[in-house]
Amino acid sequence: MSFTTLITAQNLSSRLEEPNWIVLDCRHDLANPDAGQAAWQAGHIPGAAFAHLDRDLADHARGPNGEFRGRHPLPSQDAFIATLRRWGVNQDSQVIAYDAHGGMFAARLWWMLRWVGHEAVAVLDGGLQAWQALGLPVTADAPSARPEGNIALRPSLTSTVDVNELTANLATAELTVIDARAPDRFRGENETLDPVGGHIPGAKNRFFKDNLLPDGRFKPAEQLKQEFAPLLPAAEQGVMQCGSGVTACHSLLALEVAGLQGAALYPGSWSEWCADERRPVEK
Repeated sequence: MSFTTLITAQNLSSRLEEPNWIVLDCRHDLANPDAGQAAWQAGHIPGAAFAHLDRDLADHARGPNGEFRGRHPLPSQDAFIATLRRWGVNQDSQVIAYDAHGGMFAARLWWMLRWVGHEAVAVLDGGLQAWQALGLPVTADAPSARPEGNIALRPSLTSTVDVNELTANLATAELTVIDARAPDRFRGENETLDPVGGHIPGAKNRFFKDNLLPDGRFKPAEQLKQEFAPLLPAAEQGVMQCGSGVTACHSLLALEVAGLQGAALYPGSWSEWCADERRPVEK
């Protein structure tokens, strides 16, 4: 049995010694990009390697014509496969991602593994807090080196849309765009990360934290399904976006938990959209 959406801390603890299980710590702080690795060095789930959002889960090179692709553009699939092999990920590995932020960064790794065709990946439900709440150990010891993995690119289990498709969608409204940012940023208020405040015209807002219970675990599947239903009449016509394509993956994970498959990611998200003043902005 593989885990493909969420795993409990109890389930993970009982399987931590299995050789084909890979645990990756995805903690990050957008305001202090070094904070996640410092936290990992201070204490992490035993055996967990560190996945850095900026270095491992993004590629900051500009597009072929020098265009800005957003604050956290995706690396090439081949480059990401090379990163996974460096972590020791094999074709049959079960990968577990966790953070200490309700899954907002771990979900990015979850989505990216599915993007390269690897289904056996799950997010630790409740994150490091859920692990520690059970009295389970953390360690500052670096994980043992693993042999290079043999994971290979397989047909993607996800889909994406680009800025041109969303520009065309302004006229057709065939796609339902859902913005995972906080409501104030969606309204164009208190914008501190991007140079322009507001949102893509026609987008709807569902803050990614609304996918969670007060203790940081994901809401039950049926509750998520009921809450997404008014926003997203057809999941396969949905596009999830946020500020830079990171927390949008949290919404895609929530949809998968709810059994609502088929929505796409807009990787560039608001940071790419607002970089061109010719694109319209709604507040």
